[in-house]
Amino acid sequence: MVEQASERQLILVTGPARSGKSEWAETLAVRSGRSVLYIATSQRDPSDREWQDRIDQHCQRRPPTWTTVETPIALAETIHMAPLNSCLLVDSLGTWLANLLDQDDATWSKTLASLLDSLHHTTSSIIFVAEETGWGVVPVYPMGRLFRDRLGILTRQLGAIAHPVYLVTGGHVLNLSSLGTPLHQALELTQ
Repeated sequence: MVEQASERQLILVTGPARSGKSEWAETLAVRSGRSVLYIATSQRDPSDREWQDRIDQHCQRRPPTWTTVETPIALAETIHMAPLNSCLLVDSLGTWLANLLDQDDATWSKTLASLLDSLHHTTSSIIFVAEETGWGVVPVYPMGRLFRDRLGILTRQLGAIAHPVYLVTGGHVLNLSSLGTPLHQALELTQ
C-alpha cells in the first residue's frame, strides 16, 4: 500500500544483522511518495576497509534523488531541521547509540528525551532502522551490556509509539503491528 503524502507516519523496522531490514526500510521510503532524506548515523573510517565497504553497499542501493546527510550524533537536531513533509530514513539506531555510548546516564536520558521530543514536532514521516541485539548471550563486558540495554529500551520506546512496527528476520518481513498486541495493552488486559 502506498502512503499518501499527507499522512505522517512513524515506522520502526527492527531485526538482526544482515536480515534485510535496511532494504525493507528503503522500500517503505520509496513507497511513501515523499522526498527522502536518508540520515546515515555511521561515522566513516578510511582505515577500516570492511566498514567502508558496508557504507558503500548502502550508498549504492539508494536512488540518486535521495538526499543523504551523515548524522553520527545530532539526530534530534537533524529531525527538527528536516524539510517539511519529507520522509526521513534513519539507518541505524544502533550505530547512532554506539556513537554516544560514552554518555553518562543523565546525559543519555537528556539525549533520548530530545530525540523523542523531536518526533512530536516534525511534519515528516520517519522510518527508523534498529538492530535487535538482546536475543543472545548477555555480554560479559560492561560496555556491551550498556549498549544492549540502552538499544533495547530505545527500541521498546519507539515501538510503543510507532505504527507499523516491522520485524525482518530469516528473509521475511513480519508486521508486528498486525500480528501482535502492544505490550502496554497486553499488560492492561491481564489486570
